[in-house]
Amino acid sequence: MSEKTKVKEKNSAGYKVFTVLGIVLCVILVPILIINVTMIIQGYVNPEKVPSFGGYSPLIVLSPSMEDTIMKGDLVIVKSAQPDEVEDGDIISFFDPDSTGTAVLTHRCIEVVNENGVISFKTKGDNNDSADPTPAPAENLVGKYITRIPFAGSVAMWLQTTPGLIVCVAVPIVLLVAYDLIMKKRYDKTKKKDTDDLLKELEELRALQAQQEQAPQAAAVQPQAAVPQTAPAAQPVQAPAESPAPAAQPAQAPVPQATPAPKPASVPRDLSDIDALINEIENEDK
Repeated sequence: MSEKTKVKEKNSAGYKVFTVLGIVLCVILVPILIINVTMIIQGYVNPEKVPSFGGYSPLIVLSPSMEDTIMKGDLVIVKSAQPDEVEDGDIISFFDPDSTGTAVLTHRCIEVVNENGVISFKTKGDNNDSADPTPAPAENLVGKYITRIPFAGSVAMWLQTTPGLIVCVAVPIVLLVAYDLIMKKRYDKTKKKDTDDLLKELEELRALQAQQEQAPQAAAVQPQAAVPQTAPAAQPVQAPAESPAPAAQPAQAPVPQATPAPKPASVPRDLSDIDALINEIENEDK
């Protein structure tokens, strides 16, 4: 492909749109991929702990116990903290002391209890009528609530289903294949046009070269026009009383001039470019 065609493609609207989309997708998806891989590894290595990245843990809200502060389906971001950093009124995430599994609750701390140096937290959901039955011990603390992303939790849950996996895996693959096919078709079309243009220019240069080679030969073999011979002058008649009339001068026929060779028409390139054009066409076909 010629440099002119490459510049033209790069300046096209479609090329710019696909470039911007590719950059945006990379900026969004690459960090998410890195975070997910890191948290998956942590989940396998330490299943008793909540996976985190840089001290921050994303948690999906599955119940409306904290509405209207935190809504069901939100994704909350929790930052790891020490027990002595928690104050009354803070929203904290902790392992449910009444659960035998790894269930994590995100409730508001209504009181920090310190009994002989042993810290625990009395908690309550903002939408619940009563406090949680069992205070959360300090070792159950996951972290303090930082912020929430509305509906992101529901989206994350949906992505774990079969339709979600299809959308996240199959659709991007189809789009990438379709994009590759479209760009390949455009490239082949442009390459064919460039090759045709180079072949046409090469034919013009070859025709000019042949014309210049034939012009000197035509000028060398062109015959000269013959000069016509004049008749001898007539003898004057002797008159007794008059002086003899002067002899008539013979008329000279004009010598025809040789027609100059036609000048070659101008072309966009010099004849020395023929080899370069041939190499360029061969490179186009590769």
